[in-house]
Amino acid sequence: MDEYNRFVDWDKMDVTVQSQDAKELTCTEFQELKQLARQGYWAKNHSLRAKVYHKLISNIPCRTVTPDANVYRDIVVKIVGKRNSSSLPLPEFVDNSLVPTYCLNAEGIGAVRKIILCIANQFPDISFCPALPSVIALLLHYSKDEAECFEQVCRILACNDPSKRLIDQTFLAFESSCMTFGDLVNKYCQAAHKLMVAVSEDVLEVYSDWQRWLFGELPMVYIARVFDVFLVEGYKVLYRVALALLKFFHKVRAGQPMESDSIQQDIRAFVRDIAKSVSPERLLEKAFAIRLFSRKEIQLLQMANEKALQQKGITVKQKRQNVHLAVHAENFKSEIVSVKEMRDIWSWIPERFALCQPLLLFTTLEHGCSLSRFYSHSEGHEPTLLLIKTTAKEVCGAYLSTDWSERRRGGNKLSFFGTGECFVFRLQPEVERYEWVIIKHPELATTGSEPENHASPASSTLTSSSGPSDPSDRLSPFLSARHFNLPSKTASMFMAGSSECIIIGGGDGQALYLDADLNHGRTSHCNTFNNQPLCSENFQISVLEVWGFRD
Repeated sequence: MDEYNRFVDWDKMDVTVQSQDAKELTCTEFQELKQLARQGYWAKNHSLRAKVYHKLISNIPCRTVTPDANVYRDIVVKIVGKRNSSSLPLPEFVDNSLVPTYCLNAEGIGAVRKIILCIANQFPDISFCPALPSVIALLLHYSKDEAECFEQVCRILACNDPSKRLIDQTFLAFESSCMTFGDLVNKYCQAAHKLMVAVSEDVLEVYSDWQRWLFGELPMVYIARVFDVFLVEGYKVLYRVALALLKFFHKVRAGQPMESDSIQQDIRAFVRDIAKSVSPERLLEKAFAIRLFSRKEIQLLQMANEKALQQKGITVKQKRQNVHLAVHAENFKSEIVSVKEMRDIWSWIPERFALCQPLLLFTTLEHGCSLSRFYSHSEGHEPTLLLIKTTAKEVCGAYLSTDWSERRRGGNKLSFFGTGECFVFRLQPEVERYEWVIIKHPELATTGSEPENHASPASSTLTSSSGPSDPSDRLSPFLSARHFNLPSKTASMFMAGSSECIIIGGGDGQALYLDADLNHGRTSHCNTFNNQPLCSENFQISVLEVWGFRD
C-alpha cells in the first residue's frame, strides 16, 4: 500500500479505516500538534503517520552517542547469527512480557526479537523494560526496515531531557510508576479502587499491570492512537489512558460477577476485548476529561515513590510485598478498629507509605486525655493516622501527612499546615472516605486567635470551595514546603493545632474539632456536597489513638 508496508500483514488490518487521501503535516507548534494528535489527524493514513512518527522522534533530545541504523546493520549478524529469529530468547529485562504481533507478518514478528537483542547489546544499563516489545512491534508498522525501527527506538530510550520521561528502563522507575498509578487511582477512580480492594488481596499487584494494559493487551488500533499523543505529550498520557480503562472496566462490569478467579485476568480480558464496548475515540475522550495533576506534580510524586522504594532497598525485581500483609494480625491491636478495618484504611493511604506497618504512638487509654501528651507522642512522626471512637459507637479518623511539630511555625497563632494527601474518613456506622478540598478560615476555633491563612484572605466561616474543587487547581497530593522547598502559599491548610485545640478539615466539606482535654469534639458538614456527616455534630470521645508508620 505504501513504502511502510514491509512488516505489515494487511489481511489482518482493517483497511476500511485507512484513508489514502494525500495529507501533509506542516505545523510545528506544540499546541497545534497536541490538538491534531488528540483528534487523530494522521490516524487513518498509514504513510502520514509514519512520517509524523519519524519527525517527532527525530526531534527527541538524545545522548551525544545514540546508536543509529548503521550500528544495527553492523551488529545484527554478529548477535543473531543464523538462528531462527522467531525462536530467539528475549533478555531478562523484558520480564517475560507479551510480544504483541499487532498485525505484523512473519518477518515483522521475527524482527521484533532481533531488534530487542540488538538494543540489549547497545543499552547495557537497561535492567527492566517490559514495554519495549510492544513499542518495537508498533514502530515496525511505520518503518521501512529493521535498522530504521532500531534507530527510532534507540532515540526514545536515549532521551536525555530530564523533563521528558518516555519509557521506564529500570525496575525502580517501573515500580514507582505502579505506585504513582495506584495513588492516581485512589484519587481519581475511587469507585473502581473500592472494587479492587473488595475483590483483590493485593491492589498493588493489580495496579502493577497498568503498563501491560497499554503495551500488551490493548488492540493495535487503540495503542496506535495512544502512541500518537504519547509522542507529543509524553508519559502523562499513559496514566490518563490507564485511568480511563479502569473507569470503563468498572462501568461495564459493575454489579456483574467476575468472569475468572482473578480481577487481574478480568481487566486484561476487558482491555483485549475493549472494541466490544468502547471506541478509540471514546477512550481518549474519557482520558482527557480527567483533570489530572500537572506534569511537574506527577514527576514529584514519582520521585517521592522512588525515594520510598530506595529507602526500603527495593531497586531490583523481587517478590512484591502483599500490601494487606503490612497490617499483621498477630502484631496489631487497636481498641477502635479491627485488622480488617485497618487494612481498608491502608488501601486509602499513599502507596509509598502502604509499604510500612502501623505503629501505635498514642492512646488515651494509656496516655490519658492530654493534648500536650498527644503532641509529645506524635511529633517526629510523619505521616500519622488519627482514630476516634465516640461514646455513641461512631468511628472516624484522619490521615495526616505532616508532622505535628509544624504547628509551631505559626508562633502563638493557630495556623494551618499539611498537604493535599490528607483526608478524613468514617468507618462506623458506614464506611466513607472524604476527598480533600481547600478549606477557608474555620469558625470552629473559638480560642480567640484568628487562624492564619497562607493562601488568600477569606471569610471566617467553615466552608469549602464553592463547589467540588477543580483537580487541576488543587495542589499536588504530596507537595510540602519543607520537602520540596516550595513557597508557603502551597500549604494545603488541612490541619492546625495549638495548646487549646486541634482542627482537621476539608474533606468534601467535613471538618473536625477536638478540645484540649481530648474528651469532646464537634464536626462541621458543608451541605455543598452530597454526603453524610463525619459523625455527630457534638460528640464525646470514648477512645482516641494515633498511629505512625514503621519500616
